[in-house]
Amino acid sequence: MKAALHPGRLLARRYRLLDQIGAGGMSVIWRAHDEVLDRVVALKVLAPALAADARFRGMVREEARAAAQLVHPHVTSVHDYGETVDPDGSITSFVVMELLNGEELKLRLTEGPLPWAEAVQVGAQIADALAAAHRLGIVHRDITPANVMMTGVGAKVLDFGIATRIGAPDEDEDGGTFGTPAYVAPERLDGAPAQPATDVYSLGVLLHEALTGQVPYPADTWEQLGVALAGGPPPTLADLPELPPVVARICLRSLARDPADRPTARQLATVLRDHPLPADPPAVPTRAPTLALPPAPPPGTTASVTAEPGVPGPDVAGPDVAGPDIAGPDAPGPDIAGPARPRRRRRALLLVPAALAVAVALTVATLLPEQRPTTPRTQPTASPVAPASSGPPAVEPSRPAASPSAGPSAGSPSSAPGTLVEVANRVNELIGAGLDAGEIRSDVGLDLRNELRNLTAAVGSGRSDLAPPVARLREKVAVRLGEGGISPAYAERLDAAIAELGAARV
Repeated sequence: MKAALHPGRLLARRYRLLDQIGAGGMSVIWRAHDEVLDRVVALKVLAPALAADARFRGMVREEARAAAQLVHPHVTSVHDYGETVDPDGSITSFVVMELLNGEELKLRLTEGPLPWAEAVQVGAQIADALAAAHRLGIVHRDITPANVMMTGVGAKVLDFGIATRIGAPDEDEDGGTFGTPAYVAPERLDGAPAQPATDVYSLGVLLHEALTGQVPYPADTWEQLGVALAGGPPPTLADLPELPPVVARICLRSLARDPADRPTARQLATVLRDHPLPADPPAVPTRAPTLALPPAPPPGTTASVTAEPGVPGPDVAGPDVAGPDIAGPDAPGPDIAGPARPRRRRRALLLVPAALAVAVALTVATLLPEQRPTTPRTQPTASPVAPASSGPPAVEPSRPAASPSAGPSAGSPSSAPGTLVEVANRVNELIGAGLDAGEIRSDVGLDLRNELRNLTAAVGSGRSDLAPPVARLREKVAVRLGEGGISPAYAERLDAAIAELGAARV
């Protein structure tokens, strides 16, 4: 009598079954403990009725071999293949894989389409995985939402159970077609040999569903698929005006009837990965309250402005420090005192409510006090201070407090981080600079960019709390630093840049 699978059973004297976590038409998925390497893994055990057939065991073994060649962050890692012979002579065949924590994309899509930025990010990760498979001559043949797992490190492609080599016959021994009808490329119905373009078509269907909530040609059987392809309208993404045109075009190209008209998986991954981040919604303009300024003095005279008794003006550093005049918009420029007759000036102290003070601060540039050569004082400015000269200084036009060349470099904290997109782009540029300099490993750069896109996609879908994803991204930098994937210098700069995301305007 065949020994039943149950918790506690040991397979191949190594894998202790813990509990069943999934089941499909051909196999059952168990969580198990690898007692040799002391780790928890997933075991895909072929159904007993199929395990008796050497052909199906060979398929499972080939699946393991194909997937084991793919060492990729968006492909489920395969560790081992094994067979156990039971006392009655029956065989239990299984594949040992990494245990994933997450949910199937199929389950996510039951709630409706994804935000377009998240859908495009998932598509880019799957396309990247397929490009790696195609380089090794492997065609997956079953890219569907049920075979994509959403995890904390991005999408993971599962189930290479019907994968085959490029150029191999695309039918089983009985002439049937493998796969899920709605995701199968038209040429597969005609028995064309397996080719990478069929995977690209399936990914195009998946992208269309992730963006719109439905597949372009709904079908549950091969007959229904043939009818839908023959009479159905061409797919469109016209209902997504916010989708970048370049992304929409390549998604629709992936669904081309002619395989030669489709992009490669690598081209698809490049376009989807390099699309611009979602733009911020346009800001609603607000009118700041105006502040009445004292009238300008007549030409040729000097205005004497006195602060409130007992209260020093905000820009007074001492009796020898001269401050700027406050003049109306039509008044001439500030008086310039020559070296022979220096004089003391103060800014008027204006008592306004707190709200008015904030509004004025947003609309009026801060005036730095002038300095006499005899009492130098360091000013908190990002611009270099020009040395004082003996003659009167030249009057400069109004300009920002810091020139672009003196602004903070990417990854440096600043007092005004800017919008979320601006800060995210600075972090993305810093990652790119680290990759170019060899200070960030390529897989680490991909991982960090994926997390960054997850963060911006979450905000785009209406989640306003940035603290958890920012903390997760900073923790990932720390972990990657400990692994040696980031140099200490770039880890420090990245952490500072990512910290600004929490203060960015959403």
